[in-house]
Amino acid sequence: MRSATAAAVLFATAILAPAKEPPAYEKALLLQMDSSPCGYTEKDGKTVAGEIFGTDGQHKNTRQLLCQEYVLQTDRVTYRIQPKDDKHPVLLPVGETAQIRIHKAKMLLRIPEADGKEREYIVLSMTPRTDVAANRPTTAAASGTR
Repeated sequence: MRSATAAAVLFATAILAPAKEPPAYEKALLLQMDSSPCGYTEKDGKTVAGEIFGTDGQHKNTRQLLCQEYVLQTDRVTYRIQPKDDKHPVLLPVGETAQIRIHKAKMLLRIPEADGKEREYIVLSMTPRTDVAANRPTTAAASGTR
């Protein structure tokens, strides 16, 4: 009897416990992708045998690395973002609608039409949209107060 009461209380508590709400996303449009310089990679001409025998040349191959940079437009803000994962960045479809959310100083982006996975991005800049501010009525005029 005691275990049945404990099970009933546990079951009632589980039902009444608030469920975790899904995260709220904001819609954004991927406007463009650019390639921006983000460092250099060096391939050294040194080998172990060359180090020992002293025959290694000082020739180095240096290449500039390019990172993907996207322009993302929401209702009020235009963002410039870069993928946080530099080694395996995913190519995003320009012109598609994305869903974004800000969580603990990072932008999480997902594209439902693609794989739907959330990926982290670094926000490089945020610019308020001036075209929306010009079309939006002022708060005093909108509320009708004088």
